Amino acid sequence: MQATLIHGRRSALDIASLRNQSGRLRAVVLWLVFLIIVVGSRVGAGSAQAALPQPSDDVSSWFEAFKSDATDEELYRFLYAMPKGGDLHNHLSGSILSEWFYELALAQSKRGYRYYTRVTINNCRPYGGNAFVENPYLMLFVNVQESNYEKLSTCEKEEYLPLDELNPQEKEAWLDSLRLDKAHEGRDEFFQTHWQRMGDLYLNPYLAADALVLNMQAFGAEGLMYMESMIGVLGFIGAQGQSIPPDVVAQIYRERLQDADALATGVEVRLQVAILRFLPGANEHLRYLYDFVSRHNDLFVAVNMVGREDNDKGYPLRFLDTLRDLRRTYNNVRLSIHAGEVDEPNDHVRDTLLLGADRIGHGINLITDPDTMRLMRNGAYLVEINLVSNLLLQYVSDYSQHPFPEYLRTDIPVALSTDDRGMWDSNLTDEFFVAVKEFNLSWDEILLLSRNSIEHGFLPKTTKTQLLVRYTTRIEDFARQIAARPSAALSSTAQSYGFICDRYQLCEW
Repeated sequence: MQATLIHGRRSALDIASLRNQSGRLRAVVLWLVFLIIVVGSRVGAGSAQAALPQPSDDVSSWFEAFKSDATDEELYRFLYAMPKGGDLHNHLSGSILSEWFYELALAQSKRGYRYYTRVTINNCRPYGGNAFVENPYLMLFVNVQESNYEKLSTCEKEEYLPLDELNPQEKEAWLDSLRLDKAHEGRDEFFQTHWQRMGDLYLNPYLAADALVLNMQAFGAEGLMYMESMIGVLGFIGAQGQSIPPDVVAQIYRERLQDADALATGVEVRLQVAILRFLPGANEHLRYLYDFVSRHNDLFVAVNMVGREDNDKGYPLRFLDTLRDLRRTYNNVRLSIHAGEVDEPNDHVRDTLLLGADRIGHGINLITDPDTMRLMRNGAYLVEINLVSNLLLQYVSDYSQHPFPEYLRTDIPVALSTDDRGMWDSNLTDEFFVAVKEFNLSWDEILLLSRNSIEHGFLPKTTKTQLLVRYTTRIEDFARQIAARPSAALSSTAQSYGFICDRYQLCEW
């Protein structure tokens, strides 16, 4: 009995102790659950709330605090959501993501087009052929449409497959062939293989028009308001191989831009045409395209000059007499010309301004020309800055070498642009992310870049004023979001691409 009582007493004490411990344990569990819910909600919001400073009406100060504490993902989501001005320097043919190109090519079957690509080389041609032509033989994934495929020899036809019959490995290699995605691929790969591989794909004006709208949609999603795209009008062919005149090509573009999906983007669009500066007939091309732009000035606003500047046959002053002659007749054509996209110092930027250019594409080596830099300070001439392009094409080996911050902070007008975003696998947010991350941009500098990209656009004065008002309204609304609830200023739909994944490890969305 005693033993039983003692045992019973011990049991009661043990039970009381266990109850006390259980109560403490329950409190700990509830606290952990609370932490999991709070932290999980913050992580689910893109880790946004964890680093955001308190709301503030002073956006400039808020942004400085945000930069210092934000993760790369938070900064990227903020910049993606931020309203932007324009992209003044993009080549449409180089701005088509590989996946878009593939889907667009297959979709053209509705218009009778079918495309083939070279997946093997059977040495069908004799020794001693010219390997330096526009479409070299010894190159995989060169694309031809069916009308040109049928002209090939039986041996060469066996080297090709229809795009819609590629196996998964072949398709992935085809997609990779149209972008710079490997360490050994740089300037030579870009200039000497990418455009050649593209082949007939870009000679379809309907595909080009659809690609233009895809870019409008993607740019619109990241807050862009204006896009000025370099686009082709010469050399286009129909499904049966027939030539399509440039005036017809212009009408195809014009009509596509009036479709509901294009208008829904809210992105204002104007187009440029470009000449390949080092070709023997470049001056004749310039004359033709100058007249073309003048006649289609509702949509086409400028002539550009493209191509490697280290090919001295395209030196700027080659075109001076022709342009002076054209200006005697035409009063509505603008010039935005690639210049200074070269390694060595030279006078290309200065000479390009003499040609009458209002904007300079790239302008990397302007930094070596102090007299022209002084001329451009607080002036009317803008430099179109392409940070991703300049790194991937090895005009700078590291962003510490890039002259962009020197131009910006010595009051040379600059704006950020994407160049050939499809081949870089990037977007305009990437350009802003690099600029903020590498050069510590202030909020006022970000606003200046966007305003510059509208103010220096080749637009009618009324349209430009309307865009500036729209931009001011949108950026003020964005600032009010920051003042009220900063987490709302981080996009939940931001999309990262290959460049930002490879260089900054932002890969999961």
